[in-house]
Amino acid sequence: MIRVGISGWTYPPWRGSFYPKGLPHKQELAYAAERMNSIEINGTFYSLQRPSSFALWRQQTPDDFVFSVKGGRFITHMKRLLDPRASLANFFVSGLLALGPKLGPILWQLPPNFGYAPGRLADFFTALPRTHGEAVAIGADHDQKLTGDRVLLTAEDPEQPIRHALEVRHDSFKTPGLLDLLHDHRIAIVIADTAGKWPQIEELTADFGYVRLHGADELYVSGYTDEGLDSWARKINFWSRQAPDFFVYFDNDVKVRSPYDAMALAERLGIAGRTGP
Repeated sequence: MIRVGISGWTYPPWRGSFYPKGLPHKQELAYAAERMNSIEINGTFYSLQRPSSFALWRQQTPDDFVFSVKGGRFITHMKRLLDPRASLANFFVSGLLALGPKLGPILWQLPPNFGYAPGRLADFFTALPRTHGEAVAIGADHDQKLTGDRVLLTAEDPEQPIRHALEVRHDSFKTPGLLDLLHDHRIAIVIADTAGKWPQIEELTADFGYVRLHGADELYVSGYTDEGLDSWARKINFWSRQAPDFFVYFDNDVKVRSPYDAMALAERLGIAGRTGP
């Protein structure tokens, strides 16, 4: 299964462009979900969400839809992966499991000033839950400031897998040791197009693939030409023969390019949305 979508969906400049003029804001997710088969939730990077929000997002999307979820910057940028048990507990208890079968991979994006630290990475990978049941067990150690409807400590299917992907932004990660470490822990390396700003490591290190397209020429701004989309389609078709589950997200949202690029790539891959653009 190849899934192609966008990173986030709440962007005011999209209103009246991608989103039809007058479309109620509360209908934007449903509108986007009819045109692509996955979306990356990035609000989770900035703050803990609520179980009620995840439950609503699940309700607003088709049965076969999948969300990827971006891990919190408190874990990756502030704690820098150190002593992860408590911060992971808060993150997983905040409601991700309310997505049920629609919960896809968790994205962990490291900051540009975070260099390759194999020991710290290995400790973090070991602490990550690999099933919904494990996430519930970790969540039991959550901060006591999270109470009541801020906490979800149940799982519909405790055996449902949780997969993880790592996006790196420092040149020191361009080492074979990283690939070995990711293979050992079944973590996917994010293949990230960042207009040449950060490393683009085109390898498969898990049983699924994860691509983030931040802009062909200018980070978060520029779109992709037909030739560029053709090239990415060829690569993804090739990689997906080795890792059958593949997730691709466009993050070039500044000039309303990402939803159109996502739909154009999906069409090239033969997975066009349920409705027209």
